[in-house]
Amino acid sequence: MTFMHSCARAALAASLFAGVQAQAAVTWNWQYDGSAIAASGSFLTDDTPDADGWYQITAISGSRNGVAITGLQPTGTAIPGNEPYAVDNLVRLDGSRLSYDGFGFALADGTYANPFSNGTQAFEYLSSPPYVNGAGLESAISFNAAPVPEPAAAWLALAGLGALALRKRRAA
Repeated sequence: MTFMHSCARAALAASLFAGVQAQAAVTWNWQYDGSAIAASGSFLTDDTPDADGWYQITAISGSRNGVAITGLQPTGTAIPGNEPYAVDNLVRLDGSRLSYDGFGFALADGTYANPFSNGTQAFEYLSSPPYVNGAGLESAISFNAAPVPEPAAAWLALAGLGALALRKRRAA
């Protein structure tokens, strides 16, 4: 076995192993904006959707109007000041992308945001201290989210192309 052949096999094995490792979570880029609102960042979801196509958000980062996001609201709980509207932290690839309950997050300035959808329009509920139920601001937003392509998939494709090139070269 030649050195090049050994390297090609090692690269293929490494890319396959990396692909298996990367399947534990999916990274998404997300953003929304509205009147005087600009929020964006990334979140992690489970790697497979449920039967209805929803992915469970497990972690979040980013900012809203320049203020850092400090954490994801736990699934099944409401952001302070928005009880009893518990977040489900779900997102999907098609349709409104946001669920009726949406996701929630805390900001470094002590406020909390809950982007959600009524099925046809996306909104953000923003709650500020002293967190009086129903006293937060609800604004229409435009929301978008998409998975980030996995680097492991690119390595796998590159390794496959390399293997094909080596095979073609040998055949010539």
